[in-house]
Amino acid sequence: MSLAVEVAGLVKYYGKVRVLDGIDLEIPSGTVMGLLGPNGAGKTTTVRIVTTLLRPSSGTVRVAGVDVLKEPARARTRLGLSGQYAAVDANLSGFENLRMVARLYGMTPKRATDRADELLSALGLEHAAGRRAGTYSGGMARRLDLAGALVCRPPVVVLDEPTTGLDPRGRLDMWRVIGELVDDGTTVLLTTQYLEEADLLADRITVIDRGRVIARGSADELKTSIGGDKLTVTLATGQDPTPALQVLSGIGIGEPGVDADQITIVVGDGTRTMVEALRRLDDAGVCVVDAEVHRPSLDDVFLSLTGKPGERKKPEPAPAELQEEILS
Repeated sequence: MSLAVEVAGLVKYYGKVRVLDGIDLEIPSGTVMGLLGPNGAGKTTTVRIVTTLLRPSSGTVRVAGVDVLKEPARARTRLGLSGQYAAVDANLSGFENLRMVARLYGMTPKRATDRADELLSALGLEHAAGRRAGTYSGGMARRLDLAGALVCRPPVVVLDEPTTGLDPRGRLDMWRVIGELVDDGTTVLLTTQYLEEADLLADRITVIDRGRVIARGSADELKTSIGGDKLTVTLATGQDPTPALQVLSGIGIGEPGVDADQITIVVGDGTRTMVEALRRLDDAGVCVVDAEVHRPSLDDVFLSLTGKPGERKKPEPAPAELQEEILS
């Protein structure tokens, strides 16, 4: 499979602070790469470098076969960027915003008009085409911003926390749009503060912390890497746990843990093992009042890898030293 984005040995200093410390990324064409990490991990710095907005201290970046550092102008024709905040002109209508972007890309007036209409329809904004963008809801403004990133039909789209601040309905709408982009063959680099979003959308996930890649793989691979499913059995109050411990020790992995009337053990195949465990516990005369299987989530992965819970805070701020070192 061809690679749409190739990042190798990416290093970035702000003064004496090493913000990125050898980041490597490979994103196959037509897939979604989720880039996760705690605040200050370097996600936004990486995105700015990939999208030609910032020059790295060292390393290489190729987007759709174009060297970003050597040919930034050419690379921009292959990139679409929707940042953390909707970059739309509040005084222009939705249609006028998109038509302006299309004209800036060099489209003829007619082609710019047609493309604006196409995108407004595709992103469900045709009903608000003539309204000032300043009157749009947060979700509508984010969709308009994404439409602007798609004007030139780029093969690679970078979405930097595209659903931050949206209500549940707006997030669902954005997820639908991202899914349709990938179905059409677009490659997406996605940073997000919502771990369930990465779980749902990303084909592969790269976790970075303190400027370094600390894990990569599919969501399932990352979950498996920190241990199997956990089976928790709740016994009737006051019951001797010894028979249950003997049964579960023969089914699970390692030694079971006991907390009051609950016994927890790691198992290989949660649902199937739970059925077998309940059968054996019944045969052994153990009274079980409840049983559940907990599969590791990306929150568990994130906590295990970084020592921090998944992000629920505002987007990572740009370092004070950042002066938008845009490539020319």
